[in-house]
Amino acid sequence: MKINELKTYQEVITYLNGPRGRKKHLLFGNGFSMAYDKNIFSYNALSNFIETTGDPLIQQLFQKLNTKNFELIMQQLDNFCEIAEIFSDDKTLVPKIKDAIEKLKNSLIDAVKELHPEHVFKVPVEKSQACMNFLQEYINRGGYVFSTNYDLLLYWVLMRNSAQNAIDGFGRDLETNLDGEEYIDPDDFEYSELRWGKHKKEQTIHYLHGTLPIFDTGINIVKVQYDTEHYLLQNVKDRIDKKEYPIFVTAGNGKEKLMHIMHNKYLSFCFERLCDIEGSLVTFGFNFGEYDTHIIDAINIAAKKKPANKLWSVYIGVYSDEALEHILEIKDKFKCKVTPYDARTVNVWGT
Repeated sequence: MKINELKTYQEVITYLNGPRGRKKHLLFGNGFSMAYDKNIFSYNALSNFIETTGDPLIQQLFQKLNTKNFELIMQQLDNFCEIAEIFSDDKTLVPKIKDAIEKLKNSLIDAVKELHPEHVFKVPVEKSQACMNFLQEYINRGGYVFSTNYDLLLYWVLMRNSAQNAIDGFGRDLETNLDGEEYIDPDDFEYSELRWGKHKKEQTIHYLHGTLPIFDTGINIVKVQYDTEHYLLQNVKDRIDKKEYPIFVTAGNGKEKLMHIMHNKYLSFCFERLCDIEGSLVTFGFNFGEYDTHIIDAINIAAKKKPANKLWSVYIGVYSDEALEHILEIKDKFKCKVTPYDARTVNVWGT
């Protein structure tokens, strides 16, 4: 079988929207971002910035701690710094730790700036609208969208295009006390920052591996806002400067990724939602590589449910004959029907 013999994306969608009327869901990976601009998204800087930073200190840190979990390393360095201030007589130790922390912070921000459009309005409106139309094929028909990307493109698209069913689970809580005797004008009500959980039951957008604007404060999962005074990346940097770190999964193999996921309430919710999908799953720009076993496990959990609400099929987009051969080789790892389709026929970002 060759890629030219496969169904097109539109043929897949037409079939899934046919008489059976099963729900369909979307899972996408780095190919989603590469379809926007393959030159700036040709590799994932947020998972590779450690190897490319060229700083021996940072490289030694990740080698010694045997992890690429940025969030975990930053927290460990912060904790170690506080302990060293109390117990260490070496006056040079704490400055060295703080220097390492600053280098890691700057490496992350530099990597993101190198990859991303400067701000939301740098994404052409026609591309943004085309992508929203692509997503609405799923969320407007009762389906879910799952992303494994850390980058900001999905955030930009959702922000530029108001869509009733594009719900990421975040909302604001009223913090003004209304139990007092004095009348308070609604215009003077005070609300919290964007916190996750208020709308999780209606959630349709899921960042399986986290994303740069989502932070774990230790108590709440919050989403950094884009505002009129600061670009999003500046607000992200301000959070990091306050020792709050973005949630994203960069650990190596599937088992390590799953361990990270299950120790975070937002990530575990998104993963469990994937385990609970029914109908069909369409993937785009996701190659099911050797480090994606946890995603296959989630798909198989969904496929093993009772017939009334199980996952019946997965449609996997491939870009080449080599990619097609890979999917055919791992086909038996899935506990549901697997159908490759020609990913080159997907027009996410318009012409």
